[in-house]
Amino acid sequence: MIEINKIITFKLIFLISIIALSSAFFIEYILGHQPCNLCILERIPYLLALIIIVLNYKFINLEKYFILSLILIFLAATILSLYHLGIEQGFIEESLVCDLKNGSNLLSKEDILKQLQQKNVSCKDVTFKILGLSLTSYNIIISILILYFTTKVYLSYGNN
Repeated sequence: MIEINKIITFKLIFLISIIALSSAFFIEYILGHQPCNLCILERIPYLLALIIIVLNYKFINLEKYFILSLILIFLAATILSLYHLGIEQGFIEESLVCDLKNGSNLLSKEDILKQLQQKNVSCKDVTFKILGLSLTSYNIIISILILYFTTKVYLSYGNN
């Protein structure tokens, strides 16, 4: 029974990760909504999940460590998304991650001018909503659900 749950959990996380990344790229490149820097960082856990799940099928003897890795990745994803939501709602000030695309202090006049001419999206500005919720809100929900199910699989791992 638990073996089926592990397989289903991995397949669902893989599918959710593909859908999340595809949706993010569709919204950015097809619909033309520019993401902020935190939005781009919030894509990384899904990419890491895809890599880990593929590696899990190759190195099945390390499965428990891969499950633990997914737990840690989506715990970090949840924290990052909650931080982003706090910025969106005005509870937290924008960080340096949100301010500049290039954090270098050694910019020439031309580089500074180019950076000022670029349209940088603020982390507090919600540029796209679905049913009244920002994509960050959906990311929190998805990350918490993945975190819950991977933790459940991890805790019941030795019981099969």
